[in-house]
Amino acid sequence: MTQTKSPSLLDALIPVLVLVGLLALSVTLYGADSSYGANQIALIISAGLAALIGIKNGYRWKTIEEGIVKGISSALGAILILLAVGSLIGTWLLSGTVPTMIYFGLQIMHPSIFYFAACIICALVSVSIGSSWTTAGTIGVALIGVANGLGLSPEITAGAIISGAYFGDKMSPLSDTTNLAPAVAGSDLFTHIRHMMWTTGPSIIIALTVFFVIGMVQTSDGQVEKLEQTLMVIDQHFNVTVWTLIPLVIVFAMAIKKYPAFPTIMTGALVGGVFAFFLQPDAINQFVGDTGHYRFVDKIDAVWRALFNGFTINTSNAEVNELLNRGGMSSMLNTVWLILCALTFGAVLERTLLLERLVISALKMVHSTGSLIVTVILTCIGINIIAADQYIAIVLPGRMYKAEFKRRKLQSKNLSRTLEDSATITSPLIPWNTCGAYMSGTLGVATLAYLPFCFFNLVNPFVSMLYGLYNFKLETFEELEQQGAETSS
Repeated sequence: MTQTKSPSLLDALIPVLVLVGLLALSVTLYGADSSYGANQIALIISAGLAALIGIKNGYRWKTIEEGIVKGISSALGAILILLAVGSLIGTWLLSGTVPTMIYFGLQIMHPSIFYFAACIICALVSVSIGSSWTTAGTIGVALIGVANGLGLSPEITAGAIISGAYFGDKMSPLSDTTNLAPAVAGSDLFTHIRHMMWTTGPSIIIALTVFFVIGMVQTSDGQVEKLEQTLMVIDQHFNVTVWTLIPLVIVFAMAIKKYPAFPTIMTGALVGGVFAFFLQPDAINQFVGDTGHYRFVDKIDAVWRALFNGFTINTSNAEVNELLNRGGMSSMLNTVWLILCALTFGAVLERTLLLERLVISALKMVHSTGSLIVTVILTCIGINIIAADQYIAIVLPGRMYKAEFKRRKLQSKNLSRTLEDSATITSPLIPWNTCGAYMSGTLGVATLAYLPFCFFNLVNPFVSMLYGLYNFKLETFEELEQQGAETSS
């Protein structure tokens, strides 16, 4: 058996620095189009370099390859969900589900409170179902459509959607990350959720305040006329009725009942196709054109096409066309490509212990409770960038820093809260992270375009850092024992 040696800090830094340089060059050369291939190549080259360093340290290629396969397989569930969301968007456009949500939303939502309301709506939905991904893939898609119909910024809207969705995901006992963080840290679920309110509450209040102010000061050039045109075009081409919202109700009901995400989303996509059969004959005729087939065959053709290639419509309004022409599994393939390349890079670093070496080096910089909290947050963000997966960014630092929290007599709920305040929250802000790629692909807004407006996700880590630096609400075992003594007396 080949003897392996521990990597040096230089070994661990080289592939990371090369990746940073290549990604910067990619963005410089290709701008917003960098995620359509250039970033993928940067990740693969960096993964190859990390593999060479691993081989230098005694790792066999077969061992590294097994790590890559394991790393990718851990995200296959997320990839299936992403593909299912593509199909859901396609059939929900064809069935009129999304157009109906946009139609009603345009009449209810006033531009001045739109961003504020979008954030609250997504927060409430996400808390109830425990999934930021499902929230973005259903309500989020409709809200982006409403924003376009009102002439509002899709980038700010995406920021509001993600802010609300991740607040809800973070605070919901149904969320996988909310269960994972306390499990890794050694806390219990509801203690963890209560402790998170100290950092999460102020963060969402700040975000909502900013969204409200933006709404109040924005201009409304041509919004009334644009709104009327959008409503007229949707009404002309779709049968707008509350019956088209049944697929949405079914998806939410399955999510609340804690059915797995992939079958839930896929069921919603198929139900949307069935409703299109009966409710949207005009949209189907325009979609498939004059094929010469029997009408039933046309309907099957339309639903099948919407599932794999999305929905298209040609109206008199170019903006409505751009709004409604999307979806299908094929629309998610570039995002899947990005995720696979990113996970390959992260898996090579993890298998060759380069990632662990970086975390150990970070631990050497810890000299106080405040610096420990800051180090955990920066580590989680770094692993989100390097490993491209929020679960690794929760589990690895959770394992590495658990002993240090215990040594400093800090309760485990402090660690679990810090993991969520950093790993969970920042994952959608990184273009090649599974969450960032998902949100971009689902909402149709580039990650770096919506990033500046994800106010909750940006503020929360800094609030957590401040709590750490000022030793505020970082409870120790002595305080726990004191509380126990007071209760027993």
